[in-house]
Amino acid sequence: MSTHAPNEARVIPLRRQPSPPARPADGAARAPQRPAGTPTEPAPREPLWRDLVGGVLRRERLAQERTLKDVAEAARISMPYLSELERGRKEASSEVLAAAARALGLGLGDLLSLAQDDLARYARSRTPRSGRTGLGRTSPTAQYDGLCLVA
Repeated sequence: MSTHAPNEARVIPLRRQPSPPARPADGAARAPQRPAGTPTEPAPREPLWRDLVGGVLRRERLAQERTLKDVAEAARISMPYLSELERGRKEASSEVLAAAARALGLGLGDLLSLAQDDLARYARSRTPRSGRTGLGRTSPTAQYDGLCLVA
């Protein structure tokens, strides 16, 4: 008797596999039907606020041709932490964001406004040209293009 395991890998699907369509009694093949309300392909992930703010911090730093070390020292935060902020890996407090913005010559409002502009640009790219969403409501970006901060 051999103790060797079979040379086959067992594949465990991450998503439930659809069952094969039932054949009609008359044997005729029918086109597969998608359940109502099922999207044809997954929608792209909406950006998180930390990703938007981090992108603005990195863009501004690179536009000024400054190093992570230089900006981190000016903001009095660690260089690895600033790097994680820029990559959207950490949620920063308002004090840290304000310090990073000041180190780049921006105010906190400027930083948040630039991030809001990126979010509005993303939202506009996902809504139909008429400014209406698929649910019959007008998209918020079609009504105004302002900054709203919630404490």
